[in-house]
Amino acid sequence: MAAISAKMVKELRDLTGAGIMDCKRALAETEGDIKKAIDVLREKGVAKAAKKSGRIAAEGLAEIKIDGNKAVALEVNSETDFVAKNAEFRQLIETLAEHLLNQEPADVEEALKQNLATGETVAEHINAAIAKIGEKLSLRRFTVLHKTDSEVFGAYLHMGGRIAALTKLAGGDAEAAKDVAMHVAAIKPRYLTEKEIPVDVVAHEKEVLTQEALGEGKPANIVDKMVAGRLNKFFKEICLVDQPFVKDGDITVKNYLKSKNAEISAFVRYEVGEGIEKKTENFAEEVKAQMNQ
Repeated sequence: MAAISAKMVKELRDLTGAGIMDCKRALAETEGDIKKAIDVLREKGVAKAAKKSGRIAAEGLAEIKIDGNKAVALEVNSETDFVAKNAEFRQLIETLAEHLLNQEPADVEEALKQNLATGETVAEHINAAIAKIGEKLSLRRFTVLHKTDSEVFGAYLHMGGRIAALTKLAGGDAEAAKDVAMHVAAIKPRYLTEKEIPVDVVAHEKEVLTQEALGEGKPANIVDKMVAGRLNKFFKEICLVDQPFVKDGDITVKNYLKSKNAEISAFVRYEVGEGIEKKTENFAEEVKAQMNQ
């Protein structure tokens, strides 16, 4: 068996970022062959990722990256908030953001199959990060927006990336775009305008409001008017342009934008773990779980 020197271990560690003992074992397994050892580490990373695939990853970070006339908002999940603060996790997000901006895959499934500049696929890169960090990690979602030279992006991260909001304005300036991004982060609009609300969403809300009105014992000839009024109120609550502006509740977002000679054409809001069923775990248990990795 070839002698495994500290220099060889360091070289493999520099190339892969894997732990010292993992590098030493991979080199011993491949009798000192660096290239084969890299493959071994990758395979083990896939195996480790598969082992953790059933776990819930509802923490992590949302991020926004802007490059000229393109911007991407993305969410990358981890199992614990503890790991979300890890420098290697943040580097993973940066790598993924750059790739998504450059390649613009149609969805996460396509993104995972694409190659990075290093030659490995996005999925392989995430698996390697799982092997190093010791938690399930996943690229959950992303949106790429394009703008013209006359348009402007606005970006806002709340709590260091717990919520990410991205806006695109026609006219206006960067300050106005960021103000609206802050509004999006805080007020959580679901749609840009009433026209964007899906028919099934409107039908469902109308049915709920109708049953509520009937349950209040209102006469049938009054129910329709009540439902129409409440439905209109519902639209204003969920549509960005009709919401009271977060910095001045006396005006709507539309009014604010008009004062800045601007219109909004798109927005993205990602809140980490939104819609994912989370496990309950206290801080002491979280730290203990990390130590047992």
